[in-house]
Amino acid sequence: MKKKQGQAEIIKKVLRYVRPYGVFLLISVICAAISSLLALVMPILTGRAVDMIITKGQVDFEGILGVIKQMALCIAAISAAQWGTNACSNRLTYDTVRDIRKDAMEKLQKLPLAYNDKHPAGETVSRMIADVDQFADGLLLGFNQFFNGVITIVGTLVLMLMLNPLLTIAVVVITPLSFFVAGFIAKNTFKLFKRQSAVRGEQTALIEEMCSNVKIVQAFSYENEAIARFEEGNEVLKDVSLRATFFSSMTNPCTRFVNNVAYALVAFFGAVLVVGGKLTVGGLSAFLSYANQYTKPFNEISGVITELQNAIACAGRVFELIEEEAETADAEDAIVLSDTKGIVDIENVDFSYTADKELIKDLNLHVESGSRIAIVGPTGCGKTTLINLLMRFYDVNKGSIAVDGCDIRKLSRKSLRAGYGMVLQETWLKPGTVRDNIKMGRPDATDEEVIVAAKASHAHSFIKQLKDGYDTVLGEGGGLLSQGQKQLLCIARIMLDMPPMLILDEATSSIDTRTELKIQDAFAKMMKGRTSFIVAHRLSTIKEADRILVMKDGNIIEQGTHAQLLAEHGFYHKLYHSQWE
Repeated sequence: MKKKQGQAEIIKKVLRYVRPYGVFLLISVICAAISSLLALVMPILTGRAVDMIITKGQVDFEGILGVIKQMALCIAAISAAQWGTNACSNRLTYDTVRDIRKDAMEKLQKLPLAYNDKHPAGETVSRMIADVDQFADGLLLGFNQFFNGVITIVGTLVLMLMLNPLLTIAVVVITPLSFFVAGFIAKNTFKLFKRQSAVRGEQTALIEEMCSNVKIVQAFSYENEAIARFEEGNEVLKDVSLRATFFSSMTNPCTRFVNNVAYALVAFFGAVLVVGGKLTVGGLSAFLSYANQYTKPFNEISGVITELQNAIACAGRVFELIEEEAETADAEDAIVLSDTKGIVDIENVDFSYTADKELIKDLNLHVESGSRIAIVGPTGCGKTTLINLLMRFYDVNKGSIAVDGCDIRKLSRKSLRAGYGMVLQETWLKPGTVRDNIKMGRPDATDEEVIVAAKASHAHSFIKQLKDGYDTVLGEGGGLLSQGQKQLLCIARIMLDMPPMLILDEATSSIDTRTELKIQDAFAKMMKGRTSFIVAHRLSTIKEADRILVMKDGNIIEQGTHAQLLAEHGFYHKLYHSQWE
């Protein structure tokens, strides 16, 4: 079980991403220091101007004009420095966020298939998009306000000590109470924001599931149940968000209350000192201004700390994804499979998806080059699992699978998978033109070769009827194409590539019977001389297979040709005749 990440651990990871952009951080701090220090000069100038107004008829207008000029220069310099702070903070934040997203995306490509089986796609998307955006907002707020606040606190403290040490001590003793208040609230809001991020991920997963399967939802009249599930999750998200926002919003009022108490006390004791002649009116004006500037960053920093709880919680979820255990890397001396003959050996293989549920046990199989192997059996017997093991989407728990005498764990995955051509029951088409989708396995193929492959798969006729033919742009998942048309494009993709080994998993399940007969003929030509694994439920389509494997509960219980298995009157005989009864 994974150890939960603490705030300190997450912050260390964030700083590792920030480190390469330290120059922007340095410039941002320098600009923040300049703007904060110049802002501290303003109360001094204001105090001077106040002291130049002695009484009616005794006003030093020339001196006040000089002070106004100095104030104008300060304001211009402060504006320029603040622009520099914001520009560098933005660059630092979004470069950091870009790197985090890049690492998360790279990790997604390296994660084993088991991760995708256990995590909804929408929840992963939520981590990549919503959580990273929330983290960016918190980080940007922190950079923009934190350094300014710290420098302002230190600067005002020094200047207040120079003006009146006694009043300064009163301010310093009271205002840190706001940090204790903010810290107490922040500690409790972190858990709430973390829960909020998790619930938001669950909501995103549900929305993605319902949107991507809208036809099924409508076909089974599942709309009301979908709305009910959404409303239930939405209610939980509302409650968690309200609690997190309520607790975080208490920070500012609480700290402001403490700081206003300090300000009132300073004003009272300062007035006493003025009456006693120990402080000028201008000096008190400057001191009150500094006291206000001193307490203001406490409010801002406490607000930043609260906002950072949300950012850190979101960052933690993204780092969990980045730190997921990647698929076992290929060995440095991994063999690149080439000139594949297609001899496959499965020896004493055990495999299960979970330790408590056994699936494949002591499976043995030898497949000669160019053989057509059909795999049949009831749902859940292990047919698709066997395909996953052949392609090394999963590694066997025990035993070995070899291609051309070499254990596939010693082969590079890329070369192993390039040796197979797959047509699955579930089609996948990327956004792009029809031509791009067919050329996916062979980007360098010519237009003539694409057309030949499309004709062989009987896709050419419907492609020509599309608005722009082979240049028709398909949307996500194939757009408005029928399931059968999508499957024909996937078949054309394989017929263009013509790899040495084939896997056909219910490859014609969505195609009409007449077209299927034509494609079966094309498949027969394509499979000639190629080792082929055919998963089929319609047993009439595999009569010509060299060997039929009958699987049940993860084991091969019968094998032979179609005629041999029928003659045995075993499990295959029952399966075959059940389709005609």
